[in-house]
Amino acid sequence: MTRATDLTTRALDAPAIREALGHFASGVTVITTLTPAGQPVGTTASAVCSVSLDPPLILVCLDRASETLAALRQHQAFAINVLAEEQQSLSTNFARRGAASSWEQVKHRIGPGGVPWLDDVLATLDCRLEECVTAGDHEIVIGSLTELELATGAPLLHFRSAYAGLRP
Repeated sequence: MTRATDLTTRALDAPAIREALGHFASGVTVITTLTPAGQPVGTTASAVCSVSLDPPLILVCLDRASETLAALRQHQAFAINVLAEEQQSLSTNFARRGAASSWEQVKHRIGPGGVPWLDDVLATLDCRLEECVTAGDHEIVIGSLTELELATGAPLLHFRSAYAGLRP
């Protein structure tokens, strides 16, 4: 096993923490739901994790100021859309705040749980909201999995503040 030899100790400030956590490769998802007016809304998220298989629970961490989080709390349902390697533009689109993200040209349909499912993604996990837990400037959203759809292909990854791919 190769170890890094030029380690440095840094202060625990936001840039250093962000850089350190950027060394953890993560998958890229778009969390989608509907506003109270029935409009689709979504945000890019990489903090997604399985919590339990029995019952099937999944968590996602969303910024407390997120419009998607506010809509999700109202609608009580959301979808986790796992992006494929070639879907960087979707991730970039939904990483924009609020109305700056656009649903124009985004192919999607309403899934069985009544929330938008993005087309051509690797997986879509339809969830019913179970609980939100405040954690600093984010909320940990726990959802109960109600439906899923799977495809084949390579995932879009995020590593060291950049997109990367993985060939299965």
